[in-house]
Amino acid sequence: MGVGALDRLEGKRAIVTGAGSGIGRAIAIRLASESARVVLADLDEEAAESVAAGIDGETIVQRTDVTRAEDAEALVSRAVSEWGGLDVMVNNAGVGAAATIVDTSEEDYERMMDVCVRGTYLGMKYAIPAIREAGGGSVVNMSSVAALVGIADRALYCAAKGAILAMTRGAAVDHVGEGVRVNCIAPGTVDTPWIDRITSGYDDPAEARKNMQARQPHGRFVQPEEIAAMAAYLASDESASVIGACMIVDGGVTAR
Repeated sequence: MGVGALDRLEGKRAIVTGAGSGIGRAIAIRLASESARVVLADLDEEAAESVAAGIDGETIVQRTDVTRAEDAEALVSRAVSEWGGLDVMVNNAGVGAAATIVDTSEEDYERMMDVCVRGTYLGMKYAIPAIREAGGGSVVNMSSVAALVGIADRALYCAAKGAILAMTRGAAVDHVGEGVRVNCIAPGTVDTPWIDRITSGYDDPAEARKNMQARQPHGRFVQPEEIAAMAAYLASDESASVIGACMIVDGGVTAR
């Protein structure tokens, strides 16, 4: 009989960035439900506190700007100092913008690259040594199907998420010998507050939302809990041979 779902992550100490809403919220809740201790990191500390309040398990909330090295270092140090080590790092925090290359502002370019790419880099830079010191563990980065196929009006987002995929593979090769597994997840269009923010910029937000939903061959948005289930698998010892992988959860978008 295998390990039960409720204690698959028992004893593991995890950090989830962007844990205050959407996919990050779902991942934090799922990891905790499988008996992990979870640090919920978010720029919006109140949102993270709200998520933590609903978790029946050991949690820490840490206000974190993932684009700042001192914040990333302090985040990892907090987990190590309070819990004696770190086993799982989920670099989930991200932002996006709806625009072609021509229409993407330099400010949006810098923001996407800073949060998505720099944030993932800094998260790994400080988490990997801590995970290595703990005897090994798992890093889960959040890429996207936008890294694998062209998505209309998302050119710079495609670039940012493509960088995360490439960085994941490179880091996986560098650190596999240290017992640190690095993988990423490529979600399709997930039903999160991000969708409302993206579609609000269109003339007909309802139509834009409908079009985003129709992109998935299975005809609906992917649910945050479906991404969280994949993150829990990658965090667990069941995925011991999954290294440098891109786990696609997209309702069939990339199958076309």
